[in-house]
Amino acid sequence: MKFFITGVCGLLLTGVSMFASAAEIRVATFNVSMEAENYVGDDEQKSEQVLIERLRAGDEAQIQAIARIIQLQRPDVILLTEFDYIENPKKGVEAFLQNYLAVSQQGAEPIHYGHYFYDQVNTGQPSPYDLNRDGEQSGTGADAWGYGVYPGQYGMLLLSRFPIEEEQIRTFRHFKWKDMPDHKVTLQADGSPWYSPEAWAQFPLSSKSHWDIPLQVGDKTVHVLASHPTPPVFDGPENRNGKRNHDEIRFWNDYISRGQGDYIYDDQGRSGALPDDTRFLIMGDLNSSPVEGDSIRSAIVHLLENRVVQGDITPVSRGAAEHTLDNPHAAAHTASWRARVDYVIPSAHGLEVMDSGVFWPAIDEADYELVASRSASSDHRLVWLQIKLK
Repeated sequence: MKFFITGVCGLLLTGVSMFASAAEIRVATFNVSMEAENYVGDDEQKSEQVLIERLRAGDEAQIQAIARIIQLQRPDVILLTEFDYIENPKKGVEAFLQNYLAVSQQGAEPIHYGHYFYDQVNTGQPSPYDLNRDGEQSGTGADAWGYGVYPGQYGMLLLSRFPIEEEQIRTFRHFKWKDMPDHKVTLQADGSPWYSPEAWAQFPLSSKSHWDIPLQVGDKTVHVLASHPTPPVFDGPENRNGKRNHDEIRFWNDYISRGQGDYIYDDQGRSGALPDDTRFLIMGDLNSSPVEGDSIRSAIVHLLENRVVQGDITPVSRGAAEHTLDNPHAAAHTASWRARVDYVIPSAHGLEVMDSGVFWPAIDEADYELVASRSASSDHRLVWLQIKLK
């Protein structure tokens, strides 16, 4: 069951009309680490209820810090990753909007979003198979269709000040990995398939989901292409997560490239890729760097080099540069564990980038305390672009 709200009543509509014809907007992505394992210990029960309770209370320091960062940066459109899927919007997204974003955090101006989209994800969805080949069919963790200890862990949420073109939304949560031509193959040490034929027949490509969400910005449409591919680690020599990460990123490269995405089908039963000359933004924690780290880098490199994107836009921050002084790539890092993994990649068509950045204050700058530690907010940083629609 999916949810999208295109005209929330009451306080959520505040400030929407003034942006209805905006020609220049700010867009952002932020892995907010708002999932149960961030709040409870190893021996405590983990479920979406953990986040529900903290959203209801309105006083969780880590979520207040997340809200303050968003209030300071004031994006018109923002994708949040690692925001647990909560089916009831009043207990989930709307509680976050009302109890955190609509409340001044340490003097910052409240911010309001009139439109949002979220949907189920594959993380924590139990499979009946031993996907990690440890001899047990646990149905959870690495035996779920996407790694997670409960359904909806590490979910996604899009907040927007602009209306969502609901009938044109496409989701690809159920697209099968086997149906991607020339997909990466995962093998056991003896050369036989890692996944059983029964598991492989059902295996989704997306570890969470892939979304194409069209936004109406004045008289123009901008497609948000949102995803959060699996980390390319936490596996073994077979590199099953690295290969899945590669192909999850490759999916978008095929989707935006003429003649390469004809094989793609969505959860709504429609086939085909994104039409040519479409304004779009590829957004999310892609868990891959083009220059360092453990991923199979060719997918992110090819995506950034695609002629239909502006892949040379690299948001940077002083805080990241000073976090790892001996690394020539450090200024572009978006995670405290020293890598560029979070992206807002604009299309070459119809979008002009005016400015970009990463919210990562240096130690002597205001609001450094918001990023001073993993527990202060998140191990990722908010990445933003200021764009003009043409």
